[in-house]
Amino acid sequence: MSFMNDGSDWPTDKRTALRLGRRLVAEVPASRPDRRAFVEIRPARSEPDVQARDEGWVRSDVERSFRLEHWEYDRERIDGFDYDIGSALIGSADAPDESELSTVLNAWGVQPDLFVYPWESDDPR
Repeated sequence: MSFMNDGSDWPTDKRTALRLGRRLVAEVPASRPDRRAFVEIRPARSEPDVQARDEGWVRSDVERSFRLEHWEYDRERIDGFDYDIGSALIGSADAPDESELSTVLNAWGVQPDLFVYPWESDDPR
C-alpha cells in the first residue's frame, strides 16, 4: 500500500521528495523547555540510485524503504558546531515501505504535514 492508497495526508511535494530519496524533517515537542526535538525520515538509497546519480539524474522509487530517527538537542547548542553535545536519540525505526512509514509515524504521533525540507527547519543535522 502506498501513501496515495492509505488515506494519509502527505502533500504531493513531500511524497515526491521521499520517493526521490530526499530527507525530510519535522520539529516535534521536546521533553523540556530547554530542549528541541526533531524527527527525520531518511529514505534508503540503492545501487540503482547510485547509478542514476552517476548518470546525472535522480531516480524515483515507490518501493523505497526508510529510516526514521527522533533526536532531541540542547536548545542553547543547536545553532553551533557542538550541537551534538547533550543530544539524545529518543527513538528510531526502519520502515520497509510507504505503508509502514505511515504506521510508524502514526505510532509516534507525528503528522505528515509537519515535515519540511531540512533547509526549512532548524534541525542541526
